[in-house]
Amino acid sequence: MKWIMVGVVMLVFIGGMIIYPYVKSVLQSGENAAESGGIPVAGQQRQILNINAMVIQTQVLTDQLRSFADIIPDEEVDLSFETSGKITDIYFKEGTHVEKGELLAKINDRPLQAQLLKLETQIPLAQERVYRQRTLLERDAVSLEAFETVSTEYDKLMADIELVKANIAQTELRAPFDGIVGLRYASEGAFATPSSMITRLTKISPIKIEFPFNERYTEDVVPGTDVLFRVEGSLEDYHAKVYAVESKVDLNTRSLRARATYPNTNEAIKPGRFASIEITMREIKDALAIPNEALIQEMGRNILFLYKSGRSEPIEVITGLRNASQIQIVQGLNVGDTVIISGVMQLRSGLLVTIDNLYSSDHIYSNYQ
Repeated sequence: MKWIMVGVVMLVFIGGMIIYPYVKSVLQSGENAAESGGIPVAGQQRQILNINAMVIQTQVLTDQLRSFADIIPDEEVDLSFETSGKITDIYFKEGTHVEKGELLAKINDRPLQAQLLKLETQIPLAQERVYRQRTLLERDAVSLEAFETVSTEYDKLMADIELVKANIAQTELRAPFDGIVGLRYASEGAFATPSSMITRLTKISPIKIEFPFNERYTEDVVPGTDVLFRVEGSLEDYHAKVYAVESKVDLNTRSLRARATYPNTNEAIKPGRFASIEITMREIKDALAIPNEALIQEMGRNILFLYKSGRSEPIEVITGLRNASQIQIVQGLNVGDTVIISGVMQLRSGLLVTIDNLYSSDHIYSNYQ
């Protein structure tokens, strides 16, 4: 029994040694808090939040649509023959301009030319028969049926001639529009079929700028809308004009596609290059605007925090135009107010804050105290 009591005493002693530092720390914290009226004294960690702020000034606020774009040719087609045969002539030079209707290549048409010649030699005799039968019909020397028979034979002959001419035309490859021919994919002597690509014809003056845009801009992007676009690798700004808009919203992306046209008179911009576009929807002068991240939406209210005498103070505002980076404040904010623009989710009324950077529309003050 004696040894049991000794063991209990030793356990109590060891436990007291373990919890003593913690109890002492709690007691000292309570005493310090009581002496300072509940506010931590100097030397202790204070709950002060470092933030960035902005001094509100009037500015020009624009609502801009920005998107990527594809540069595509005004017209483009892969050229091939309409019939099969041996290529006898290629007349174009790769990478050169051609005009609409210009003969580019030819396949063997000698059998068709011979057939055409055979039919054309029959024209005088067929015409003579029609003339003779008409003269006799006027004298009532032949029946109307006899005259119509020779007339029909003549019409059939002329139709056969037109058919052969059409077949000969299919042996010719002509440019369907003005443009630039690309590389050649066939040689003279090769056998071509309608599936054999001979070359590609492209019209690059003008060019088309195709881009997607969100459905909320449906009423803003219409034929006639001005588009500013930039080509990858160039600092120059180009101006195009929308001429067509897709008639249906894509159900997967909730966007539409539009096309603008640019003259490209010097043909400096090549189709296939990547581009970016900007469209200015609206512009407001003398607007009061803040970064989007400075605004908090809470239970249907728009809240932002002002910096006042080292503390954060919430105010309720009414918003207006919003773009990708800023939002207009139409009521509740004044010129000269200092709006907290960082760490807003940690703010509350009366919280101690210190400003690391103070922004304005034209200058940044670092380490502002």
